Amino acid sequence: MEVHVGNRVANVELISKEGNRVCIMIDDKQYDIDFLMAENGLCSILTDDGKSYTAELKRADDGRNYQVNTHFNTYPVEIVDSQAKYLRNKKKGDTGEVQDRIFSPMPGKVVKILAAVGDKVKAGTSVIVVEAMKMQSEYKVKNDCIIKAILVKPNDVIDSDQTLIQLEEDPDAPKGDEDIE
Repeated sequence: MEVHVGNRVANVELISKEGNRVCIMIDDKQYDIDFLMAENGLCSILTDDGKSYTAELKRADDGRNYQVNTHFNTYPVEIVDSQAKYLRNKKKGDTGEVQDRIFSPMPGKVVKILAAVGDKVKAGTSVIVVEAMKMQSEYKVKNDCIIKAILVKPNDVIDSDQTLIQLEEDPDAPKGDEDIE
């Protein structure tokens, strides 16, 4: 999952958890820590190299945002899961930005590819079918475009946020400020 701490963005993955012992990966670096939640959002963290930290976690009503207080600093923290990332990217597509790729917001499997490299496709055209969590979804292009590259094939297992199809703007497509007859 993606975690925003102030202006920093980190990719965080839980590797294992056994009791208070937690192994996490932060931006490809592994940390083994003892993590103990106490009352009122206070937590104690002990690292393998003997360093000890105390922090207070204040959770916002949405469950994704926190305020983390340490002895000397306060940090805003936002946890961005696959669903939130998908919704943010979907909103981004509504701003008129040119879409340059098709990706899946969660891990899954490619079921069918509905386009070929070089195809000119109209906005709203489905170009790939992906199965995730036992449901099949068709992914559509948001703008008129050309299929630049297809990076997967049917039955491929895919990761979240993996680029499946690269797109390029169709130079022959009408622009938003042109009159369409």
